[in-house]
Amino acid sequence: MQKPMAYLILGTPGSGRREVIADLIAESFDAEDAVCCLIGDKEAASEFDARLASVSKVSRWTFTAEKQIEAEMPEGARTLFFITEGRANPVDQIEAFRSWIRTNNIELGRILCIVDSGLAYSTPATLAWFDACIHFSDAALMNRREGVPNKWMSDFIGRYADLCLPCLFELVKQGRVKNPAMILDPQARRISQAFEDLPEDGFGNCVSSDEGGDRFGEDHGDDDDEDDEDGESIESPDDDEDEPAEDPYFVRKPGGGRVRSIPDITQFLR
Repeated sequence: MQKPMAYLILGTPGSGRREVIADLIAESFDAEDAVCCLIGDKEAASEFDARLASVSKVSRWTFTAEKQIEAEMPEGARTLFFITEGRANPVDQIEAFRSWIRTNNIELGRILCIVDSGLAYSTPATLAWFDACIHFSDAALMNRREGVPNKWMSDFIGRYADLCLPCLFELVKQGRVKNPAMILDPQARRISQAFEDLPEDGFGNCVSSDEGGDRFGEDHGDDDDEDDEDGESIESPDDDEDEPAEDPYFVRKPGGGRVRSIPDITQFLR
């Protein structure tokens, strides 16, 4: 049986996430596709709630004090749009979401960030917050562009291009994206490897699929083991490091805080 597929939706309150997601669903799915939206229970009501409910089944999820996700997949749901709490730390929620989809045997489609362009333009101190979201995102949808200069928009997007981030950038016009199919295509374009699971062998052990190459399939010509002068195998120091490195945004200090911190977005919300 095919796993349900989930899309994780990042963004600040007022960025227009429900408006954009309602349009994506309306343009991409039929009624029989069993689409569901889960919205953080601390998210305020939106003028687009009725629109969203007309194209999907809507329910709420809870982010607990222990930073865990409490949510139930509606029976029969095959596609899920999981809208985060815009005022809470997105990195905490992404880490919890990773555990939640694994526990519930749900496949990740894509991570989308709906960018409040006006907020990012008027408040440069939010850049580190958007950097974190876009680090995890496959696509960033530039919304709320009223009054934002074109040059700023080009510079904002160009900065990520200069950093060689593979994330797609798309301008949103009146709550709509030009090519919904391209945005929802589940092919990964995020730089983060936090959701990259290694395949398992028949005994449930993680094994590398690269067989001597890197994650892009390149073979650098180095054997896993080297021979010494007597022909005996010398174990590579990385032989036991099967799993990918922890995402830099997840790494914690000995005291428990994040090594790479981001600002509290509530300081800048209108």
